[in-house]
Amino acid sequence: MLTFPNIDPVAIHIGPIPYIGTLAIRWYSLAYIAGILLGWWYVVREHARKPIPNLTRAGLDDIITWAVVGIVGGGRLGYVLFYKPDYYMEHPGQILHLWEGGMSFHGGCLGVILAFILFCHKNKIPFFELIDVIACATPFGLFFGRIANFINGELYGRATDVPWGMVFPRGGDLPRHPSQLYEAGLEGIVLFTILNTMCKYTNARNKPGMLGGTFIAGYAIARMIVECVREPDDFLGFFFGAVTMGQLLSLPMLAFGFYLIVRKPNQFPGPALQ
Repeated sequence: MLTFPNIDPVAIHIGPIPYIGTLAIRWYSLAYIAGILLGWWYVVREHARKPIPNLTRAGLDDIITWAVVGIVGGGRLGYVLFYKPDYYMEHPGQILHLWEGGMSFHGGCLGVILAFILFCHKNKIPFFELIDVIACATPFGLFFGRIANFINGELYGRATDVPWGMVFPRGGDLPRHPSQLYEAGLEGIVLFTILNTMCKYTNARNKPGMLGGTFIAGYAIARMIVECVREPDDFLGFFFGAVTMGQLLSLPMLAFGFYLIVRKPNQFPGPALQ
């Protein structure tokens, strides 16, 4: 088996600062920042290559704010509703304790979609043309986020005897799949390669919704594959014998993604989504 690197989850210590103490900047926070900034840079570059109607320079700058609100708000609310609804109903004040962890990608995806529906409606921007480009940029954040999960020693895989298994600090004495790295590869590198190949070398950007649908379906497939070796949350366990919550939440994503890929132009309710 391989040795877990035991990297300090805190990337930078600042201080001590009077009346505050020492500030700890974690790799997980830096992963979010890197993913959002690189994603924004990508959207700006693609907009320059093929402009999105009505998207101004000021609108480009606003994308970061809307993305952060969607990711954090949706991700936290998704975790509360999908994973620990009973706990947070009894302790509602804990919902805002983001520093204690607890984010859901599926919730964050819904949050981003809702945020940009509102953003596009406000600015009269074609929703699917923008969301297609954002979809191509999202694997940046997924890659860095999963690397941060690995550094934190969380969301590890099930016990295994493969040569690359690792003993994680919070995973007991048995070697486990480094499932965070599998997800970084599939959700980050592979999905980025597929989407950007489609974006640059096909006419996918001329079929609004296709790239967004490919991202949603591709993420769902990648997540469902890795969930086969990822340790389920101990407070949830398995459903129907061997199915995880991550797989259950990915099923509607898969169906919706395929729908966006095969739908006819303008076949979606609401003028803001055409």
